[in-house]
Amino acid sequence: MFVFEHVSKVYPNGTIGLQNIDLHVADGEFVAVIGRSGAGKSTLIRAINKMHPITDGNLLVDDVSVNQLEGKALRKLRRKIGMIFQSFNLVTRTTVMRNVLTSFVPDLPLWRRVLGIFPSECKLKALEALDKVGILEKAYQRVDQLSGGQQQRVALARTLAQNPTLILADEPVAALDPVTARQVMDDFRRINEEMGITVIINIHHVELALEYAQRVIGIRKGTIVYDGPASKVDSSIMQAIYEEQIDESL
Repeated sequence: MFVFEHVSKVYPNGTIGLQNIDLHVADGEFVAVIGRSGAGKSTLIRAINKMHPITDGNLLVDDVSVNQLEGKALRKLRRKIGMIFQSFNLVTRTTVMRNVLTSFVPDLPLWRRVLGIFPSECKLKALEALDKVGILEKAYQRVDQLSGGQQQRVALARTLAQNPTLILADEPVAALDPVTARQVMDDFRRINEEMGITVIINIHHVELALEYAQRVIGIRKGTIVYDGPASKVDSSIMQAIYEEQIDESL
């Protein structure tokens, strides 16, 4: 689980990313973060693994203060946290298998990293991860031969191979067509339900957020204006998140 305690983030240019955020997410939750572009959704997600270090407050992951971590300790924490990006972040000129195997590189001896030689147990885990997202048959195809949805599944398999307890997804379906987006969201939900992995998704498709997530966090100008069940989101809450004037009664 992770906890934000009065967390704020101000970028070097003065832009406010987060303002005094208090938040608690328990193990096994499926949470969608929604809001306008620039509202602070990505900042919230990326603060959890210290991609965007916070300015004030305290951020705990499994009772460890993230803002105090550096070097080896930070890398160890990040091994437990998978990260999925909108742009997939794959090496497109090599195979699906090689991309998934990169998740094991930090744990390999130097000589294996230099030579690119992976032990058989890593290869088996990579194949198992591909099977979990339904693209095992693509293991030895080049990534640039795959569709966008298949590439995002490769990215998800690469994350699963590192055996995370938490997956952060920053606009994972923004570049996909509606049908493929739902297929990828199905993968996230299945992983959450069957494997018990906590999933936090920053998503601009509100209808997908309400359909797939158990809990929705609405953020506006770096402040949380709604935090509750997806089933309770109504027009007044949507207005609070997306309109220029926020109803202070919320």
